[in-house]
Amino acid sequence: MRLLPYLLVAALSSPVAAEVQYEPIPKFLTTPDEVESTRLGTLTFKDGYPTGDTAQKVQDELDYLHGIETFMNTIQVVSMHGFYKGFLDIGVQHNEVLLFEELMDAHSLFLTANADTPYFLSFIDLSDGPMVVETPPNVLGIFDDMWFRWVIDFGFPGPDRGEGGRYLIVPPGYDGVLPEGGFYVAHSRTNRVFMLGRAFLEDNDPKPPMDMVREHTKIYPYVPGAAGTSIGSFLLGEAPLKGLTTERPSPRFVNGTGVSFNTIPPNDFTHYEWLNEVIQMEPASATDPELAGQAAAIGIVKGEEFNPDERMKRILDEAVAVGNAGARTLGMGAHPRDHFRYYDEGSAWWASLWAGGYDFMNPPGVVEAGEIKPLEDKGARKIHSRTSWFYTATGVTPAMIMRLENIGSQYLIANVDTDGNPFDGSKTYKLDLPPDIPAARFWSMTVYDNQSRGMLQTSQRYPRAGSQTYPSPAATENADGSTTIYFAPEQPEGVERGNWIETDPNKGWFTFLRLYFPEKAFFDKTWRPGEIELVSGN
Repeated sequence: MRLLPYLLVAALSSPVAAEVQYEPIPKFLTTPDEVESTRLGTLTFKDGYPTGDTAQKVQDELDYLHGIETFMNTIQVVSMHGFYKGFLDIGVQHNEVLLFEELMDAHSLFLTANADTPYFLSFIDLSDGPMVVETPPNVLGIFDDMWFRWVIDFGFPGPDRGEGGRYLIVPPGYDGVLPEGGFYVAHSRTNRVFMLGRAFLEDNDPKPPMDMVREHTKIYPYVPGAAGTSIGSFLLGEAPLKGLTTERPSPRFVNGTGVSFNTIPPNDFTHYEWLNEVIQMEPASATDPELAGQAAAIGIVKGEEFNPDERMKRILDEAVAVGNAGARTLGMGAHPRDHFRYYDEGSAWWASLWAGGYDFMNPPGVVEAGEIKPLEDKGARKIHSRTSWFYTATGVTPAMIMRLENIGSQYLIANVDTDGNPFDGSKTYKLDLPPDIPAARFWSMTVYDNQSRGMLQTSQRYPRAGSQTYPSPAATENADGSTTIYFAPEQPEGVERGNWIETDPNKGWFTFLRLYFPEKAFFDKTWRPGEIELVSGN
């Protein structure tokens, strides 16, 4: 037994051991003692170990980069929180409904809302368990969670197909009894769910659809074991037994038309504070781990206080400025690579959802012979598409970006004229829309403020034009069936009121073209709008 240690020592000290050849360390995996960086200057290392000054520079830079990433990748949740705070500011609580009896106008600050369809909106609180929402007929609607992730559609694109229905929205982590039938069941990853519905004018009057919304919309807690649960489930011990009827109270309705309040999120350090508020209010599982990791890298962590020191606040102030610049560049379709053109490079019309679809993963599939043919999955989330959409707009659902005819709505955006210049509110522009605009229900155009991305505030309470005669006169067609819309600070001579949208001489603007229940010519691009041209003499 004493011989073994002796042999081991002899083996290690033998000439054979001395001849072991090690793999040379490639130069490409070493770090020189000095590295020149355009942004950070000279970075110094002691045989690969960063010096104190270099470590601090790198920490500051990483905090800065994480701050930019966090801003640009959480636009959606902070935007939703802006809705939530705006509702509370005017006294609209959970499970109450804000509706616009005379349509939304420029008094309210909403991201690219329309002045064509009567809105009704609510935040459904699931913190005490599943909630039932009874929806009205003849509407377009969605439920999104607090991260603006799609939960379920209702109305024409939903399972009720426009007939109205009972929706059971289930909170995260719920493991209780669910009904066997009688409800459209959907699961949310957050404890609050945003309901966004749009009704349609009847004889160019918003009152009948709003009366219908008031009559049919109900919001109340789900009662396990009541309607939707069989006696057999009770006898098998799978569910309690309750009466068939439960209270179906009408929510409190609040009219928002003409009310001045803000729902648009901030573009400064407040963004991080609002993000922290949502992360603290919702379960940790509500946030995708990668996004939660970006926020955690700058100190926003579930269950912990967000209290950055002066160094970190200074860095985040700079990060949010650059992040906002990036989000605005994407959100205005101005990014040199990701400008999301819908037609060709010569057209200003764009729509970022067509790049990534409702989940910002893949463009919408092609519909052929009644079947959907998905496009190739590249396995990468299109984060620029997501940032672009939520910087400019709200709400997301497959129904907003599909190639189905005569259902839902489609949008195109324009921010520049035929020379590539942003629209100047002091100048006059015109747009020619060819005959047979492919919208089975109606079409419209709305003008928005470049700064707020809300409706442009001018003497026109509703800065829109379109085929409806309410809330402003319908646009008049030309003799050949085309339609010309003018954008100018004053109504051009000889132009009908319905063909003119007022601009502010002191503000830049952009516009949305909306097609409700779009037809084939939109999808195959055999019909396309003209470009917005600067009128000569400006």
